[in-house]
Amino acid sequence: MEDITCDEPPARSCQSAGAPSEYSAQGPTPLPAKARRRGLNRVLGLRRMLVGLKRAINTRLFGMDIHPSAELSLSARLDRTFPIGVHIGETSYLAFEACILTHDRTRGVYLHTWIGKDCFVGARSLILPGVRVGDGAIVAAGAIVTKDVPARCLVAGNPARIIRRDILTGPYGRLHDADLREAELAQAGLT
Repeated sequence: MEDITCDEPPARSCQSAGAPSEYSAQGPTPLPAKARRRGLNRVLGLRRMLVGLKRAINTRLFGMDIHPSAELSLSARLDRTFPIGVHIGETSYLAFEACILTHDRTRGVYLHTWIGKDCFVGARSLILPGVRVGDGAIVAAGAIVTKDVPARCLVAGNPARIIRRDILTGPYGRLHDADLREAELAQAGLT
């Protein structure tokens, strides 16, 4: 696995991509190249509306605790058997078919499940009832999380185990050097 530490200053985040660039003695700082919009990203306004509707239904109708800045895939699954046990922090992202459970019928438990701030929960991963995912953590695709995940850790596997510690993430669990990697791929014409 590639080392994720970097001595270079982090690139501008995707959050500031629409903001005016800073000026220096040499002129404006160029924005990093971005991948072309494909798939649902072509109709981003429609997607945002549908995700907003899903968030509104889950928070207002079912009573889930989902921060307004959290992003959910349209296919992310949140447990509606004990919906008040779902807690998702600000600027966290749940990828497609990620599943957050808050109850276990076989054991007869109903527990609160917490996703912290700036987390990424990968595709088809499963977070079991009562688990806390710490701030800035990344849950890899397909991981089955059975125990608490410390802050700023990357976990993967079944059962999930810590792969890396002290990772640097920004909003939505993006690694600090993700914009640089995306720009390199875009400039090479690979996106």
